[in-house]
This record gives sequence, C-alpha cells and structure tokens, in this order.
Amino acid sequence: MHFTCPECNMSLKADADLAGKTVKCPGCATKLQIPATFEQPAPEEQPDGSADSGGSTVDDYVAPPAREGWAESDQSNINIWGSIGYAAIIFGGILGILFAVKNSYVGSVFFSDKSGTIVNACELFLFCWAFGILILKMQKIGHQRNAMLLDVLPKEIAPEINKANVGNFIDHVYNLPHRLRDSTMVNRIRKSLEFFETRQNNSEVANLMSSQSDIDASRIQGSYSLLKVFLWAVPILGFVGTVLGLSGAIGSIDASDSEAMAASLGNVTSGLGTAFNTTLFGLVLSLIMAFPISAVQKTEEDNLSVIDAYCNENLLTRLNDGGGLGGGDELGALDQLSAAIAGAQREFLTDLNDLSKIIKENAEGLEKRSAQHQQKVEEGFSNMIKVLQQDTSSAIEDSAKSVTRYVSALDTGIRSLNDVLKSLGQQQVVVQQVKKKGWFG
Repeated sequence: MHFTCPECNMSLKADADLAGKTVKCPGCATKLQIPATFEQPAPEEQPDGSADSGGSTVDDYVAPPAREGWAESDQSNINIWGSIGYAAIIFGGILGILFAVKNSYVGSVFFSDKSGTIVNACELFLFCWAFGILILKMQKIGHQRNAMLLDVLPKEIAPEINKANVGNFIDHVYNLPHRLRDSTMVNRIRKSLEFFETRQNNSEVANLMSSQSDIDASRIQGSYSLLKVFLWAVPILGFVGTVLGLSGAIGSIDASDSEAMAASLGNVTSGLGTAFNTTLFGLVLSLIMAFPISAVQKTEEDNLSVIDAYCNENLLTRLNDGGGLGGGDELGALDQLSAAIAGAQREFLTDLNDLSKIIKENAEGLEKRSAQHQQKVEEGFSNMIKVLQQDTSSAIEDSAKSVTRYVSALDTGIRSLNDVLKSLGQQQVVVQQVKKKGWFG
C-alpha cells in the first residue's frame, strides 16, 4: 500500500494489515491515517511501450482488482485493560465470599493481620488477573473454532486453484462475514492466495505458509509470558509475607526480663502464623492457576496445528502453478536444474565410492603379497645362516683335529728328543768316569 505524507510529500508504503490505522511519518513525525483501501499499483510504462514486469507490453498486463483489506486483530494477545476489568470483577466476588466466611479456616488464613491481609490480597488479585486473561483467550479460541467451520476454499468454484481462477477464490474470501474472516486461518489463506496471484509458484507459497505458521506459534508462546510471571510472582509474594511475619515476630520479643519475654510469646506465635498463612495461600493459588493455564495453552496450540493441517491439505494440494517449466516458471527451472545437479553429484559420489572400494581391495592384496614376499626372504636368509653355521662348525672341527694331530706328533718328537738327550747324558757320564780312572792316558 503506497501513500504520501501531506506535510513533507514523502512517499510511504505500509502492509495491508495496517489499513485504517494511525501512524507517524518517519520524516516529519506527523500523524497520518493509512488509507483503508488497498490498491495495487500499475506497472510503470517504459519509453518502448513495455512494462516493468518481465518485459511484457502494457496491453498484456492485467492488474489484480483493487480490494479492500481489513485490519487484522491479534488472535493470541489480549487486551490488558479488558483483562484487568475481568480481574476486578472476579476479585470483588471472591473477596466478598471470603469476608462472608471470615470466621472459617479459609477466612482466618486470608484475614490474618494487616500485613498478611495486604499480601494475601495482592496474591488474590494476580490470581484473578490470570483468570481474566484466560477468559479473554478462551473467547479468542472460540472465535478461531467458529471460523474453522467456514468453507474458505469451496470446490464449487474449481477443484484446483490456478492463475485463471485464483481471483475468484480471493473474492470469495473477501465476501465472508466480517466477524469470522478476521481469524488466523482465513488471514493465512488470504495472504497465500494473494501471493499466489502475484507469483504462481507452489514452493514459494509453501514457504510463506510455513513462515506464517512459525510467526503464529511464536505469537502464541509470547502471549503466555505474563501468565508465567504470575505463576512465580504469587508464591514469591507468599514468601514476602513470610519474611514480614517473621520480622514482626522477632521484633515483638522483649528480652528485657523473663516476665516480659514470656508475655511477648503470644505476639511471636501470631507473627509466625501470619508468615505461614501467606505462604500457604500463595502456594495454593499458584497450584490452582497452573492447570487452567496449561489447558488453555494446549488448546490454542492444538487449534494452530489444525489450521496448519487444513492449509496443507486444502490449499497446497490444490494449487497449480502451471507445471514448473511448462508454465514458464523460471524458479521452477532453477529447482529442476538444482535437482539434476544434485542427482549428478549423487551418481558421482556413488562411482567415487565404488572406485575407492576397488583401490582399497587392490591395496589390501598388494599388502598381502608384500608380506608373503617378506616372509620368503626371511626364510631364505634364515636357511643361508643355518648352512653357513653348519659349514663353519665342520671347518672348526677339522682344524681342531689337525691341531690335535700336530700336538700329538710334537709331543712324540719331544719325547724322542728327550730320550736322545737322556742317552747322550748317560754317555757323557761314562766318558767322565773313564777320564777319571785314566784309561785314556
């Protein structure tokens, strides 16, 4: 939606969701009211008679009809002031009931003393505020359920949705009752149909619906932030009352003498009762709140799941963008090209995997043959060492025998020589004796 600021003549644009709302101009800060009528701008004519979109001529361009948009209300977050109003009514009713039964155990727990009553009243108001929020959220959930009964995409118009009849479906959505068409399901279908009218591409519409579903889910989660704060704030207030009761009890002890201390024991027990009563009251209220909050949140999330399923089954399955390439869809061509490249890449990786297996098998065979060759070399070398050891042993034995024979012959010769020397020695003795006797003159 395009419009112009009357003060600074700045060209502005806004989503159809903001139709009829008041905003500030970003240029001069003047308050402006966005027009309530959403008009599609016609493409600007070029000097050669062509339009901006795809180079088609002005005569070929058919602009979508101008439609009145509606301001979408937040289907998850509620009006805070409305919830406070409900809280005040509930608080007044419960407070009147407690005042009527103040002499009972429940009344005595609530109306313990001044400080305890103030803390309990704060806990009760937060409790009532949480239920006020839940009441408004249940109203919104009921509105969503009523809108789900609408036949938003009737098959009487056409069994499928294509470029030629998508305008009829959009017109049908705009003719729905004003009170029911402002719902999550109807708004999502309207946005998807208008997007499909501009760009005939099923995948882009699916992405738009998925993004919108994520936005709605995040919005639902965020709408329970205040209730989650109440779940821990009520027990915390109870503990605050406990601290106040304990401090009052300790402060009331008079330790000046034993009689004053005994007299102050009554105030101590009263302060302890206030301390535990506020904690008890806060824990009970927090426990009561937890169950309806969880139940309402689950109901709202289930409704969103039903809306997602309805859009997927009744809208996406009926969209016909012209059959990809046959319909002249460039993005479809890119999708098919990407799919073909991915298929070729998968085949290449498969062949590469098979080749890797073959290389691995050959490497394992080569390793085995290398191990066998190494084993044979080691065996041959070992045999050679054994033969060499045997030859060396034989040579050593022969040498030892030769040495033994030589030593034996040498011993025999030495003995013979010794005998000869002995005989010569004996002969010399005889000659000396003859000389002594003078036989030779």
